[in-house]
Amino acid sequence: MATVMFLLSVTPAEGEPFDHQIDGETLFVGRSTLCDVTIADRFLSRRHARIFNSGEEWRIEDLGSRNGTFVNGRRVEQPTTIQAGDVIALSASLIKVRARPEAGTPSDVTTDVSSSDRLFRSAAEVLRRTATPPPDTEETDGSALRSYATRLALLNRVHQAMARSIGLEDLLELILDHIFAHLQPERAEVFMRCEDGSYTCVANRSGPRSSLGSLYSENLFTEVGDKAMAALVTDARSDHRFAQAESLVAAGVRSLLAAPLYAPDRALGLIVLGSNAAVRQYSEEDLELLVTLSSVAALRIHNLALTQEAVERQRLERELNIARRLQVALIPERLPEVAGYRLYGAAKPSRGVSGDYYQLVERAGGDEFVLALADVSGKGISAAMVTGYLEAMVSVPIEDGLPPHQIFNRVSPKLLDRTPSNRFATMFLGVLEPTNGRFRFANAGHAPACLVRASGAVEWLSSTGPPLGLVAPAEYQLREVVLETADTLVVYSDGYTEAENPTAEEFGQDRLAEVCVRNKLQEPAELAEAVDRALEDYTAGQPFADDRTIVVVRRV
Repeated sequence: MATVMFLLSVTPAEGEPFDHQIDGETLFVGRSTLCDVTIADRFLSRRHARIFNSGEEWRIEDLGSRNGTFVNGRRVEQPTTIQAGDVIALSASLIKVRARPEAGTPSDVTTDVSSSDRLFRSAAEVLRRTATPPPDTEETDGSALRSYATRLALLNRVHQAMARSIGLEDLLELILDHIFAHLQPERAEVFMRCEDGSYTCVANRSGPRSSLGSLYSENLFTEVGDKAMAALVTDARSDHRFAQAESLVAAGVRSLLAAPLYAPDRALGLIVLGSNAAVRQYSEEDLELLVTLSSVAALRIHNLALTQEAVERQRLERELNIARRLQVALIPERLPEVAGYRLYGAAKPSRGVSGDYYQLVERAGGDEFVLALADVSGKGISAAMVTGYLEAMVSVPIEDGLPPHQIFNRVSPKLLDRTPSNRFATMFLGVLEPTNGRFRFANAGHAPACLVRASGAVEWLSSTGPPLGLVAPAEYQLREVVLETADTLVVYSDGYTEAENPTAEEFGQDRLAEVCVRNKLQEPAELAEAVDRALEDYTAGQPFADDRTIVVVRRV
């Protein structure tokens, strides 16, 4: 009996979905490249969660992450059992838990499983064998060489026919043209592998007098698609692998050929040919030809996908430029002057667009100043649009005089209801009363602000609730501190603390605090510049993965 393994189908906040099969007793999930499952999601903790085997069940535990771990919508407070079908939410990334038997993988080792009615061979081995010219010896009559030359001529024609610039639909039809011309099946179907591991028919064709139905078969997907084996079955009803495949038997299939569409980096799908044994009996030579045709088709499909990816990258670059302009438009050119205080704010873009913004708003006739710094999840124009939407949503309650926690309580459910599930925001919001230094704040899952006292002591203004628009219900608490003379408040985005050096170690809060303490007597702009220099020295030329936004407030 095959060992049942868990397969984690990961849909990250950024980048392409991927699968990860658990093959040990425990694995760590997080943003760090040192984790077993690394997910491109900057709102994940470096080591966010752990999945481990506990006797006869698998469990997941949160490792003290900032934004939490959720299983089927419930927050993980302690190690929680997971099973096939569960959905794990980590920030804006999702993991679907699937169970599947441990399957073989494509191998360079020849694997032939044959009987009088069936033959299974490694597609890789078939390609190697057919690519090698047969020996021309006195014992042979040259027929093998003539057959080899004929095959090369055929493949050259197929390559030339498929080389022109066409779309996927036309390419699939061209593949079927050559299959019917050279292998004459009653029915042919092309299946492509989906992101979740299932297969879907993307092209099919039947001969003029064919009575065969669909060639869909889970058995074929396992043997040919998953294991990259080529299959020749002369009687599907007598093969134990297909005897229970009622779909094939009911379709009238007796003789069958199948070969994987195997690209350089992964299996794209498979091609299946079917025939009634009385009409067409396939041979090993037919099997070798289909494997060769499938390899050419897979290469062309793969190259077409790469071309489409290049076009998509160009589109994304244009989108990022638009998003950058939208984001910059939200950043104030200068901060207002506040009597008794020195202020400085700046946003330094990374290679992409993350949705950072900050502002300082005067209200109550100058008796209060509201400081806001936010970071929206995701990148691109959609993140920039959510940033603009968030700025508009908080503007009204700010002008209405609401305290920070009530603003969050009002804004978070609206953001959750009106934006995609992978769009949320962290935000630090504080109200300063300049005359007495009273500072009331709320922190929605944002990096803790650093308050450096005149004495050099450091206080962290940490989270008082989850990120905005992430979960419902969400309640936020209000905190209060007093800024005394020579105290400095540094509010920043996590692009500072989560910047990594060449060994993938983060800059972190402690290093940030050290720089702020050393420069507590400097002007706010000089303090911010010192932080930037320290960060650049630490990262040693590593590109910044995220924008860096900072606001410094110093009472004089």
